[in-house]
Amino acid sequence: MTQSAQFNQVQDLSAAFARLVGIAAPGIVAVKSAHSRSSGFFWRPGLIVTAEEALSEEGDSTVTPPGGDSIAARLVGRDHTTDIAVLRVDRSDLPPVPLQTEPVPVGALAIAVGAEDGAPTAALGIVSRSTGSWWSLRGGEINARIELDLRMRRNAEGGLAIDATGRAIGMTVFGPRRRVLIIPSATIERVAARLEKYGHIPRGYLGLGFQLVAIEGGGRGVMVMNVEPRGPGAKAGVHQGDIIVTWNGEPIRHVRSLFRALGPVSVGQTVTLGLRRGGETKDVQLTIGARSPT
Repeated sequence: MTQSAQFNQVQDLSAAFARLVGIAAPGIVAVKSAHSRSSGFFWRPGLIVTAEEALSEEGDSTVTPPGGDSIAARLVGRDHTTDIAVLRVDRSDLPPVPLQTEPVPVGALAIAVGAEDGAPTAALGIVSRSTGSWWSLRGGEINARIELDLRMRRNAEGGLAIDATGRAIGMTVFGPRRRVLIIPSATIERVAARLEKYGHIPRGYLGLGFQLVAIEGGGRGVMVMNVEPRGPGAKAGVHQGDIIVTWNGEPIRHVRSLFRALGPVSVGQTVTLGLRRGGETKDVQLTIGARSPT
């Protein structure tokens, strides 16, 4: 292959990447809130999905579509456990982005597309990890763990990751040590739909504070450090100082396992807690309540 032919191939590849970004850019907006700048994308007419962690806790937000003026945005709902927030704008003419839900293979090319001041931003990399569902440190269920090997601008968080065909495979967010993660399309569809309908994601509520402790025999349990007076735990007769050793007969291995068990579907369920109290073991029945949104 001649040097000229190689140069033409590089040009063609460069033009292809630019074309992919150009296809995605019309659906991506810059998001400005009280103390932060991020990106977002049109999920449904008048509704924008963005990264919850990058959104200020209070104050108004504005979004800037490509090449347009900033418009006011109202918070519909946010879920810190999956890092998804939904904003509403009084615009229904801008195109929603279709989300791809097929598995993403390791080694696939990916482009992180964000927005800044009404203009697109982009970063190129590959999918460095793609595994099954996982739980975030905050207790949210994510349908797939997808990591990207690329360097992303801070205000691109909340934008889209697209594959080599231009399909949107999820929302880009920062994980620990600024590792770039994708919140996959299936998680966005599940959580954003509930946020649109309810304004929050219900979580199970016990009215108990915990601390992991070791118990005899090398096992673990969680000690009840405080009991809210009118919470589900108090109503079930759980006392401060009790050690929870089983949940529906299964051993407690970590406090995080309790958080995982307190997802949206747990609200209203009755569970059996195995308690150690004063050297004796007893079971109590507890009906899980719903935690009020904050």
